[in-house]
Amino acid sequence: MRVLVAFDKFKDSLAAPEACRIAADTLRAAHSDWEIDTAPLADGGDGFASILTTAAGGELVPVPVVGPLGEPRTAAFGVVPFGHLPAAARERLALPRLRDTDTVAIVEMAAASGLALVPPAERNPWRTTSYGTGQLLAAAATRGVRALLLGVGGSATHDLGLGALGALGLRFLEAHGAPLFPPTTSAWEHIARLAGHVPAAFPPLRVACDVTNPLLGPTGAAATYAPQKGLAPAERPALETATARMAALLSAHCGQPPSLATAPGAGAAGGIAFGLMTAARAQLISGWALVHAWLELDRRIAAADLVLTGEGRFDASSLAGKGPGALVATAAAAGKRTVVLAGSLGTLPAGALPPLVAVHAVSPPQLPLATALAEAPARLAAALRAIL
Repeated sequence: MRVLVAFDKFKDSLAAPEACRIAADTLRAAHSDWEIDTAPLADGGDGFASILTTAAGGELVPVPVVGPLGEPRTAAFGVVPFGHLPAAARERLALPRLRDTDTVAIVEMAAASGLALVPPAERNPWRTTSYGTGQLLAAAATRGVRALLLGVGGSATHDLGLGALGALGLRFLEAHGAPLFPPTTSAWEHIARLAGHVPAAFPPLRVACDVTNPLLGPTGAAATYAPQKGLAPAERPALETATARMAALLSAHCGQPPSLATAPGAGAAGGIAFGLMTAARAQLISGWALVHAWLELDRRIAAADLVLTGEGRFDASSLAGKGPGALVATAAAAGKRTVVLAGSLGTLPAGALPPLVAVHAVSPPQLPLATALAEAPARLAAALRAIL
């Protein structure tokens, strides 16, 4: 029996590699003759850099950075040879001028500017900065890499990436010319003009992004994502107005059309996608499609007799085309038996899962969340043993 173990993270409890390790250890203890293939999943958020770097046999480089609240932290970016990547992943990156010996840096926004780094009581999109993400990008560029890949999932910010751009060469000036930094959203009213630019020699930048939200409007960044980052409902109109003003200022300074704000995905990660497209010539690519190709999941599913996957919560949104839900669909299309183990289960549409797919909750629904999070490692192993 050959089993593919491919978990995503259990948010606030288990990282994807840890969940995979627990499941693999449990399988081996029960069936020492089984072949276990582990493939931790990521779609641009927590674990993106380490998972992709490890899969490609690259190197993780630690860097001192500023966290989302201005606190000192250490984060790491990955460096991998372009030739180590599967052909399908190289095609997704669309970097035709790179040679096999050229290197690509992998940066994870969540590692420097992530929501998980901010205590719940201190979450406030008016106050957080993406400066640390810019520091990671700048540090990676000095390593001589020929391209940069940025995953923007799990961000704590709504600063249009101005903090990151400040680390890459932009400056923010008050009416009398005094510099203002960091350009957090609460300080935008004092910014009269911008100066400086991202250097023309800055490596090509690809942003892994699976959302299609524009920057502004009822499905924009302020309406959709800022509440998760601590925005009070009454503050939404003010944040929307401030975002529109700053987006126009950045577009004019960079000589880019304001219509970039309407591009699908421009609202990702508090608008950093818009900021990097406008000021750093970034291109958006599908994060999950890239990870799928990078980890060669089609080949590994085809070789498996059983696929085991899961995440913190599995519900209708999980079936929207990425992570464990997308893995389930691919495995089902290949005729593979699949087991989903999730911390909790939401409502799934009738007939949404193929007959070969079984879904199980790791914790009973009545268990308090804090207890479920603390006991997730033991409960994951116990649930898998019960199924076996």
